[in-house]
Amino acid sequence: MKIKQTTLFLLTLILAVFLAACSNGGNETDHSNMNKGEKTEQEKSTGTMGHEGMEGMNHSGSGEVPKGLKEAENPTFKVGSKAIIHADHMEGMNGAEATIAGAYDTTVYSISYDPTTGGERVTNHKWIIHEEIKDASDKPYKPGDEVIVEADHMKGMKGAKAVIDSAQKTTVYMVDYTSTTGEKVTNHKWVTESELSAK
Repeated sequence: MKIKQTTLFLLTLILAVFLAACSNGGNETDHSNMNKGEKTEQEKSTGTMGHEGMEGMNHSGSGEVPKGLKEAENPTFKVGSKAIIHADHMEGMNGAEATIAGAYDTTVYSISYDPTTGGERVTNHKWIIHEEIKDASDKPYKPGDEVIVEADHMKGMKGAKAVIDSAQKTTVYMVDYTSTTGEKVTNHKWVTESELSAK
């Protein structure tokens, strides 16, 4: 009788341990699925759709400018001066204090394109300049024109076929700044004159 009770007790104990292990495994699966779901939502909010999505963007640049780009003779914001950025091309940019690293007169474009690396279409990307278009014409492009992009601001941008969304002749600035999220960015290309204000 004692042997049967001991055997029954051991079987019950083993079953209880087994069920507890299965229960934990299920919870782990649920957590990993939840994490995957959270990641997906995060990816959606920082993906490549729209100009807000700047995943893969090269925030800092080399400081080199395209061939033929002319320095502005009398820019509103002089090289070395400070200004406040009023643009949200990237997280932490709006409201950041910038130091002007370069000022150039050109035509600036917002564009929409399909990345050469695949993925979702990027819409209303700000900005590329006339000198960053492959075999650029002598005259500025107009909204609706198709061009090949030479700029490499984001992964999959260089070599992409783009549609011009807007065009504006203005002074563009290359800027150094520390984002409101704490990231140090140098030689960021580009910010337009209308996106800056005096400090």
